[in-house]
Amino acid sequence: MGGAPAPADRQRKAGLTAVVAVTVAAAVVAGVLVLTDDDKGSRGSGDDVVQGPPGAPGAGGSGGSGEPDASGGSQGPGNLVTPAHSSGPGGTTVVIGEAGAGHTLDVYEDVRCPPCATFDQEVGPTIAKDIKAGKYKVSFHFAAILDKNMGGSGSTKALSALGAALDVSTDAFLDYKAALMSSKYHPEESKDSYADYNRLLTVSQEVYALKTNASFREAVRAGTYDPWAKKMTADFDASGVSGTPTVKLDGSQLTGGGGSTPMTATEFTEAVNEQLKG
Repeated sequence: MGGAPAPADRQRKAGLTAVVAVTVAAAVVAGVLVLTDDDKGSRGSGDDVVQGPPGAPGAGGSGGSGEPDASGGSQGPGNLVTPAHSSGPGGTTVVIGEAGAGHTLDVYEDVRCPPCATFDQEVGPTIAKDIKAGKYKVSFHFAAILDKNMGGSGSTKALSALGAALDVSTDAFLDYKAALMSSKYHPEESKDSYADYNRLLTVSQEVYALKTNASFREAVRAGTYDPWAKKMTADFDASGVSGTPTVKLDGSQLTGGGGSTPMTATEFTEAVNEQLKG
């Protein structure tokens, strides 16, 4: 099972209390990071975002026309820059796969979350294979639960960097996400390593399309997609999903042994096939 949490240990509890550091540290072994009610109300509205740097790649100045920028994204009010290959209100929908795929897999993760990294390492290759086979398309949703509960900004900054990768291509996004979640690079829960853009750029060297991509590197350094990342996490907070990782197929939550998120390729495939049969 490659170090995946045992079924009975998958439920994580992470509350905002005076002893939050102890609570969350003790929950590392639990397997699912849970968003508390306090967290859900703490993000504010989707408009509560900072401005991207005026001269950053893809930022078309200070206007709010919503016209496409040179990178294929668009700019909305408050210098929100959306990456190419995103869609939906605010450009915060990231769907990858064949448009004609008859099913949609929703994946909810926090890039900084260790259980999410375990899920990605174990199940990610199967999801990538299923996307190519047209079994379903995948809609990705991202949280910043650990930024709130542990302090720091690694979840948000890593998501911003993923936005820069998405602007390059969907393959670059998937490959970079896998690298960020890999056992080689993923930090311990108590370390906010992904708040450092130098660390994010180091990880990007694992992805051929990003290695020498100057626009990607500058977007990461400048925080071009920071406002976009904050809107993404605000959408997660409003989704009603309380824990990561969570996966849904056509709106129905997938579960493995013990009734929690399937954390191995075998459990995941069995859950998907059972849902498709039903």
